[in-house]
Amino acid sequence: MIGLTGRLLAASVLSAAMYVWTLQINMKLSGLLSVFLLFCTSLGSSEGSHPKPACRYPPSQWCRSLEIAIACNVQKQCMELNATRPSKAVPPVAVTLYYEILCPGCRGFISQQLFPTWTMLQDIMTVTLVPYGNAKELPSANIPFTCQHGEPECRGNIIEACIIHLTGHSAFQIIYCMESAANVLNAAQPCLQLYAPSVSWARVSSCVMGDLGHQLMHANAVMTRALNPAHTHVPWVTFYGEYTEENEDKAMSSLFRLVCQLYKGVKPPACNGALVRLNRSFC
Repeated sequence: MIGLTGRLLAASVLSAAMYVWTLQINMKLSGLLSVFLLFCTSLGSSEGSHPKPACRYPPSQWCRSLEIAIACNVQKQCMELNATRPSKAVPPVAVTLYYEILCPGCRGFISQQLFPTWTMLQDIMTVTLVPYGNAKELPSANIPFTCQHGEPECRGNIIEACIIHLTGHSAFQIIYCMESAANVLNAAQPCLQLYAPSVSWARVSSCVMGDLGHQLMHANAVMTRALNPAHTHVPWVTFYGEYTEENEDKAMSSLFRLVCQLYKGVKPPACNGALVRLNRSFC
């Protein structure tokens, strides 16, 4: 009996000890859980008081400011983009084209060289278009201008001069649209409606038929006559206002490469592309 009683007493003590140990473990776990929940609650309330900014801007505006770049999580990409952007302190390559609208060589140069190059490198170049070419100004005659390819070319030169004057930044796209079309004159109105719908054809017609068109053509005639050396053919291309045979040869074979070479600032990534040489043609 005494042995049995002793064993029962020992079992009771062991059971009590196990209960106390389990209770202590549970209390510790409960305490740790409480601390963890308190930390999470504190973290959640902290984030609630300072919400993370959301990107509510279109991609075109992501790099407008550091705040927007951070909000949209593109600060690294914007820094890389800014590093390759042309410096405003470096002047762009100034390209001026003297041409006439029905000259096959001029049309080919605009559609195959000048416009594609400008499309890729417009951040580092400017383009000035002077539609006049080999025309002659006759101030005392009833018809103020004569053109190499006849009256349609004279009319087309005035149309393009008026479009350039009236449409501003969209002008080059319209001129390219016209010069790359099968019929330059017939394409004028559709191209205008496509790239400058806010400018009515009536305004262009008014310019062409009125004094403004003649004034614009006279200004182009003055610019063309002032060339030094005098032009002997078209297309006639100057860079920074100067003409050289060397630059003309390079421009006619690869204007893209020449613009990249002439630009004095950090070259844009496009300048590392493949080179394509094209045939040349003059009028």
